[in-house]
Amino acid sequence: MTRRTLLASAAALGLTAPLPAFAVTQQAATQLVGQLVAEVNAVIASGQPEGAMLAEFERIFLRHADVPTIAAYVLGPARRAATPAQMQAFMQAYSAYVARKYGGRFREFIGGEVEVVTARDLPRGVEVETRALLRGQSPFRVDFHVEDSTGRPLFFNLIIEGVNMLLSERQEVLAMLDARGGSLDRLIADLA
Repeated sequence: MTRRTLLASAAALGLTAPLPAFAVTQQAATQLVGQLVAEVNAVIASGQPEGAMLAEFERIFLRHADVPTIAAYVLGPARRAATPAQMQAFMQAYSAYVARKYGGRFREFIGGEVEVVTARDLPRGVEVETRALLRGQSPFRVDFHVEDSTGRPLFFNLIIEGVNMLLSERQEVLAMLDARGGSLDRLIADLA
């Protein structure tokens, strides 16, 4: 058996180790969540017009989220057929879409706070469990999933009261893609 055959067989069976990822610490993940919450709260308290706030929320998302990982996941199997240019365009359009979709709801956080409860290691990164305390509402749990695959901590998922946002977004994006006959270019244009 040649070395090439052995390596190909091992890869096919999943026996080769993946490239090492940077290991995010619980402290670094907790600091990321604290910084993210502080930045969102500062924008909310700024009193800027909604358009300016949404632009700030998009910048915060781009700075603290693992957008390539999120974008690839929410596209599902369509990701494999996408060109690099389409993926880049989708990441930009999707970031703007996320800012519009969720940014409008951030006003609900005025006067509220998010406190870190605990952090625990996951097979892929760290989960930072928080409790959101909003005026007029019962406290609710928000978990941030944080990884360090790029060399710095970034969040790649949120679980709000047990609802996995990455899975929800994937279902929604795939439904939007399906409604456009599978055309990624049409989806990008509509999200932008």
